[in-house]
Amino acid sequence: MATLEGCRCRGASGRNNNSILYSILKSDSLATAEEQQQHPQQQQQPHQQQQQQTLQHLLHKSSSAAAPAALQVVRQQACSCGSTRRRGVLRSPQVTCKAASAVLVKTLRFVKNVPCFRELPEDDQLMLIRSAWAPLLVLGLAQDRVDFETTETVEPSMLQRILTGVPDRQTEVLADQSRGAVGVSVVDIDTIKAFLKKCWSVDISTKEYAYLKGAVLFNPDVEGLRCLHYIQSLRREAHQALNEHVKLIHREDTTRFAKLLIALSMLRAISPLVVAQLFFRPVIGTVNIEEVLMEMFYGK
Repeated sequence: MATLEGCRCRGASGRNNNSILYSILKSDSLATAEEQQQHPQQQQQPHQQQQQQTLQHLLHKSSSAAAPAALQVVRQQACSCGSTRRRGVLRSPQVTCKAASAVLVKTLRFVKNVPCFRELPEDDQLMLIRSAWAPLLVLGLAQDRVDFETTETVEPSMLQRILTGVPDRQTEVLADQSRGAVGVSVVDIDTIKAFLKKCWSVDISTKEYAYLKGAVLFNPDVEGLRCLHYIQSLRREAHQALNEHVKLIHREDTTRFAKLLIALSMLRAISPLVVAQLFFRPVIGTVNIEEVLMEMFYGK
């Protein structure tokens, strides 16, 4: 995508029609139109094919490694204080993780199509990707209406592990498998589901999703950014452009912009570790998700 004039790290204190948010919206719309007109396999560029092959390789590599049923037998076990540690796992991990992987590929493609992002120093790019990949992914799940079902399980307590008397060698294997099978906190799962339902209830449009992605991507709260002031201006521009769009398209709904900001606040409560554990750990195991991201984005 061609670089737009005025999109420089040392400038851009104000807004104009060639600004980053309009570029985001244009690139996002073009990508959507291309996907509707072309077969997905026909529109893939070699680098995009390499990205999907990377994920497919990880999916197939561990698809045969199912969690042992013994790890999910015990339910509603009380800890020493009498409370239960409720956790959940995906009911259909292969299906859901495949859908999440496809959204991740689209998300990275979206980021690549943002001219001002690619003009940032590489260190800033890396920090912003590490900060934004998970919320951008969850936004993509909402936009593509990817729903998922989970089933509850309970992490074995320390007392139970002692009483079972599993040999030390088996204990290590069981612990590794248990971390994948036990999943994540039900509270964290409910947080993600609540965000998805919020987006679907508001019926966020493609343009609104594009502006929200811009607000998420350019996060001035990330420590160590070299172009901090510029990124701050892009974040402000994202909110302003979103507000203008809502006022133009939804004049009768005076609360819509506030609802979108509430959705953003809900998104910030979702932990990247939870996203990785829920949507990628069941199929890629202990692989570092950030290393996969860097390989997909930069081809390293």
